[in-house]
Amino acid sequence: MTTLKDIAREAGVSATTVSNVINNKKQRVSPELVEKILGIIARENYIPSMTARTLAKNSSPIIGIINHLITRHNGSFIADPFHNTFMGSIEDRIREKGFFLMIRTVEDSRGLEEVSRNWNMAGMILTGLFQDEFFEGVRSMRIPYVLIDSYIDLPDVCNVGLEDQKGGYMAARYLLERGHRVIAFTSPMIRKDGVVEKRLTGYRQALGEFGVPYDPGLVFEQEISIAEGMRLGYHLSGKPEVTGIVSTADILAAGIMAGLRERGMRIPEDKSVVGFDDNYLCQITYPRLTTVHQDAEEKGIVATELMIAQLTGKPIRERKIILPVRMVERESVRAV
Repeated sequence: MTTLKDIAREAGVSATTVSNVINNKKQRVSPELVEKILGIIARENYIPSMTARTLAKNSSPIIGIINHLITRHNGSFIADPFHNTFMGSIEDRIREKGFFLMIRTVEDSRGLEEVSRNWNMAGMILTGLFQDEFFEGVRSMRIPYVLIDSYIDLPDVCNVGLEDQKGGYMAARYLLERGHRVIAFTSPMIRKDGVVEKRLTGYRQALGEFGVPYDPGLVFEQEISIAEGMRLGYHLSGKPEVTGIVSTADILAAGIMAGLRERGMRIPEDKSVVGFDDNYLCQITYPRLTTVHQDAEEKGIVATELMIAQLTGKPIRERKIILPVRMVERESVRAV
């Protein structure tokens, strides 16, 4: 395998000169010599060692996406199409900047410390955080970080979020405007000051505007997966009084719809369903899913821009960015 020293020997220069050319520091190297070195690199298919570059620069090329959304059952947050799109958007852009992406689920502060010991990360993009011991562990690492969908409101924290309460409100109102009055709210575990709680607040707001009493018995907390959604669909099929269903994730809504259909329920004739995210599942459910749209790709772009700005020392005008939501009408809701 060709090494940096081999290239330097053939070009008749020092290893430092070759390293400068590789790292685009060509000010003190003649154009002719740069061309010669690059020619040797291309011919030998030389790929610089990531470890060597890290040691030479005393920096890391790794940006970690750290997930702190822990499932109770088998499954992975990567299975959610929203996270697929979001992480793909980040990977596209950090690759252009010469960084590498690492994805890791971390359950507690001890797990975070282990990741920190084993990987010299340049920065972290984190999902599912609250202002607790785990968050304090993140801050103690003293590397740049960006929070996604977090309601930690501190002036020095970069945070990319969504109009969550408005989204929950829009979903419930859409059903209420079409005559539905017994509407289930389905979601993962609801935590204080979390994304799901905000969407539940929006749901309750819409009910109040239509004079419909809030019934905690219509709130169903369920793991976000197709299988768990199907189990909830089986359960809801036995509740004829429920005509409308708000789901806080399309993947959960798709599972509920599949479970309802397996129990002989027709959608939207027997049950109307509204999802949240507007990912590709909405196009392949039957019928196609009406949902609250959020731009997962844009969320990844904004998070990456905030991370790169921190790593390169560029000024950040706004550290808290809230992205908009909108309704997308398809065929999963009928007027009662």
